[in-house]
Amino acid sequence: MTALVLGTPWGEVPDLLLPALGETALMVGIVMAIVVALGLPLGLLIFNTSPGGLAPNRTVNASISWIANLGRSLPFLVLMAAIIPFTRFVVGTTIGIQAAIIPMSLAGIAFFARLVENAVREIPPELLDVGLATGGSRWQIVRSIQLVEALPALAAALTLNVIAMIEYSAIAGAIGAGGLGYLAVNYGYQQFDDNIMISCIVLLVVLVQVIQFTGDRVVRVLSH
Repeated sequence: MTALVLGTPWGEVPDLLLPALGETALMVGIVMAIVVALGLPLGLLIFNTSPGGLAPNRTVNASISWIANLGRSLPFLVLMAAIIPFTRFVVGTTIGIQAAIIPMSLAGIAFFARLVENAVREIPPELLDVGLATGGSRWQIVRSIQLVEALPALAAALTLNVIAMIEYSAIAGAIGAGGLGYLAVNYGYQQFDDNIMISCIVLLVVLVQVIQFTGDRVVRVLSH
C-alpha cells in the first residue's frame, strides 16, 4: 500500500518558492519603475495646480484629481477585471506577468500620486514663498525645495507603495500572473498543500517586514 504524501516535501519547497519569489520581484520592480516615473510628476502636478501650489488652475486640478481618484476608487480585483480589454490591447494577452503589470501600474500610479501630493503639501508654505521671492523658476522650486524638503515623506510613500504592489501581485497571481500568489493559490489552496501555503505566507510576511524596516531606516536618515 502506497503512503499518501500530504504536501510538497520541505526539501523541495525552495525549488518552487524561489522562482515564484523572482516572478514577484520582477512584477513589483517593473511596476514601481512605471509608478515612480509617472506617479511622481502627476502628484506634483496635482499639488501645484491646487490653490496652494505654484500654478493654481482649478480646471486642470479637478481633471487630474478625478483621474487619480478613479484609479483609487475600485478594488484592485475589480479594476483588473474591468480593464481586461485594455490590457489585451496593450500587451496582447490577459494572463501572465505582462498582463498583471497594466492594472498594477494604473492602481499604483494613482495611489503614489496622492501620496506625493500629501508629502509636498506638508512643506511649510513659507519655504515656497522664499523660493519665489529669490526669483527661482517653478522648476527650480520644485526640484530644490519641494522634492528636497519632501524626501523623508516621499521615502515613506515609496515604501508604502512597494508593499501595496506586493499585495496586488499576490492578487494578480490568482489569475495566472505567476509569483507567490499564483503558487499559494494553485499549489497551497487548490491542491491542499499546507507546506507550500505556509511557506508563501511566511515569505510574504518576512518580505513586507524587511521592506518596511528598510523604508523606516531610510526615512530616519533623510529626516536627519
